[in-house]
Amino acid sequence: MSTAVAQQRGSVVVAWLRLLRLPNHATAVADVLAGWLVIARPESVAAPPAAFWAVAAASLLLYAAGMVLNDVFDQELDAVERPERPLPRGQIAPATAAFVGWLTAAGGVAAGITAAVLSGHPAVAGVAAALAAAVYLYDRHAKPTAAGPLVMGSCRSLNWLLGMTAAGGPNEAAEWLPVAGMGIYVVGITLFARYEATLSSRRWLVMSTAVMVCGLAIAAGYTVWLVGQGGSLWLARAGLDNWLLLWGVLTASVVYRCVMGIISRQPVLVQRAVGNAIMSIITLDAALVLAPCGESWAIVSFMLLIPFLAGRRLIPPT
Repeated sequence: MSTAVAQQRGSVVVAWLRLLRLPNHATAVADVLAGWLVIARPESVAAPPAAFWAVAAASLLLYAAGMVLNDVFDQELDAVERPERPLPRGQIAPATAAFVGWLTAAGGVAAGITAAVLSGHPAVAGVAAALAAAVYLYDRHAKPTAAGPLVMGSCRSLNWLLGMTAAGGPNEAAEWLPVAGMGIYVVGITLFARYEATLSSRRWLVMSTAVMVCGLAIAAGYTVWLVGQGGSLWLARAGLDNWLLLWGVLTASVVYRCVMGIISRQPVLVQRAVGNAIMSIITLDAALVLAPCGESWAIVSFMLLIPFLAGRRLIPPT
């Protein structure tokens, strides 16, 4: 194989990785894992059952479909605002991208049905189908509308529910708090990123940051509720105060980057804040796992940062 051919094939591979926003897939797995752990609460770290792996595959496939179809439907806009993306640059044929997008969407629903059969919980299939519908609705219709951020947030909440339903939950009203909270957090990220290619309004960025903080406060309510239900071994040792301190530090790290974007309003700093907020989903999920399941599972969740950070060196997360 000649060097030129090898370089061409390498560039095509990189183009597909960029189209898929590959580093961000780690956040999808983090959600499903956290949702499963919050319900199952295994006593020790061990390989999850087959149903979990099927639901994780569903999440990854549906996330991939969302990324690819997003660019398929946005070709004309990206040609103006983001000409560096693979479709405007002509690195990937739109028809090929569309085929892959629809194929991965179908595969995600099929994996969800498989997870429902393996787990014995039919709700998993319904959640997978709802997530596929939400992905399509966002990419094709809702994104430029006022409902766009809400639909995007629902995708994140449904991703959490994929893991939860595979473990037989949610069983208590309070177990919906991380589902709602992380969804609202992503609504805030989506709002913050809405004008990231141009000069954002400072008032808009402040409002978006407030939505993120509101979501994180709601998600924290789950751990507060858990204490009232008798807590966990980790909470008995470390206490709620230490968990709230950790949650506060993680929240502050998100807010700090947002403040830098608010002060500057320049696309580069706004995009960095968005990338940091997306990355923080993994650490936030790990913290939500820490309270009910302890350090070992929290570390497993946290380690999903490794593929995210490694991939981000090559592939932009936004």
